[in-house]
Amino acid sequence: MATNKGRVFLSGTVDKQYTWEHISPQHIVAFIYSGEMTLTYGKDTLTFVAGDTVLVPKNQLTRVVKSPMNGEPFKVVTMLLPEEDLRKFYLDRPVLENWDENIAKQRPVKSHPLLTSFFGSMLSYFDVQDELPASIVSIKIQEALTLIDEADKRASSILGTFSEMGKIDLEKYMEEHYMFNLPLEKFAFLTGRSLTVFKSDFKKIFKTTPGKWLTEKRLNLAYYKLTTKKQKATEVYLSAGFENLSHFSFAFKKAFGYSPRSISSN
Repeated sequence: MATNKGRVFLSGTVDKQYTWEHISPQHIVAFIYSGEMTLTYGKDTLTFVAGDTVLVPKNQLTRVVKSPMNGEPFKVVTMLLPEEDLRKFYLDRPVLENWDENIAKQRPVKSHPLLTSFFGSMLSYFDVQDELPASIVSIKIQEALTLIDEADKRASSILGTFSEMGKIDLEKYMEEHYMFNLPLEKFAFLTGRSLTVFKSDFKKIFKTTPGKWLTEKRLNLAYYKLTTKKQKATEVYLSAGFENLSHFSFAFKKAFGYSPRSISSN
C-alpha cells in the first residue's frame, strides 16, 4: 500500500524577508494568514496577501519571497497534496480540461467564505505543534479539496490532471528560467530529459555549453538591473541566478572589468 506523504504545516517569519527557490514533487495549496508572499516563475511574478489561497503546481520552478507586513509576521499554512489523494478525490468529479486563461500562470484560488473559515479553524491544531497530526492529514486534505472545487473549478485543471513529464521546448524554457540557480541535472529533469540528452539538445540549439550560456545570460541580467533599474549588488545577485554575492562579484568583474559595487556607488 502506498505511503501517504501528504503534510500540512504552519510556517512563519517574524522580522525579516525570506527568499528561496523551490520545486515541489507534489502540488501545494497554501493559505496566507498574515504577511505577503511573492512567487516568481520564469519572468512572471504574482503577489499574495492575507486571506489569499495559493495553488502551486508540482514540478514548477518557483522563487518564493515571504515578507512580514504591517508589523505582523508572515504566517501561512501549507498543504502538500499526494497524487493518491487527488486521484481519490477526482475519481467521480468532472475535471476542467480547457480554460481561456493560463491557470498555471494565475494560480490563486478565488476567495470563498468557506475556505477562509476552514483555514481559520485549522490554527487551533497548531497550538500544540507546527505540523498537523498524521492521523488527520488525509481527512483535512479531502476537506480542503472539496472546498477548493466548490470555490474555483479552474483548480481542477491542475489538481485533477495526471500525466508524466515529457520533453518540452528547451529553448523557451531556458529563456524563461535561466535566472534560477539550479544544477544542470535539475534543468534536464524539468525539461523532460536526461543530463546527456539535455547537454546535446542545448548545444544544438544555443551553439554553446549550458554553463557558458547561463553565466552570460545571468551577468547581462545583473548588468541591466544595476544600470537601468538602479538596484544594488546585494539586491541583484539572487534574482539574477547567482548562489552568493562573492561568486557574483567575481564573475561580474571578470566579464566587465569592474565590480558591481562600483556601479551601485555611482
